[in-house]
Amino acid sequence: MAKSAQQAGGWTFLTNHAHVLICLAKDPSARMREVAKVVGVTERAVQRIVADLEADGYLVRSRTGRRNQYQIAVDLPLRHNVEAHTMVSELIKLGL
Repeated sequence: MAKSAQQAGGWTFLTNHAHVLICLAKDPSARMREVAKVVGVTERAVQRIVADLEADGYLVRSRTGRRNQYQIAVDLPLRHNVEAHTMVSELIKLGL
């Protein structure tokens, strides 16, 4: 059986930003440490990615008790010119 690209230290088709967004779509109340483990980056890297996504309106964070809850703006287009015709909702469907 072939190793995953992450296990083999190779490249993947999606960025870490996409991976974080997909993780939060699957579990909107996931902790940063959980997302970091799944994505394969540090917790600090996830925090920076979440800040980027929030700053550009792709995520909205709210507090529920001691936890953050994330809502994804699924009706926004992807950022790169090559995929700007594609909405975030379509990216999320790929990961679910």
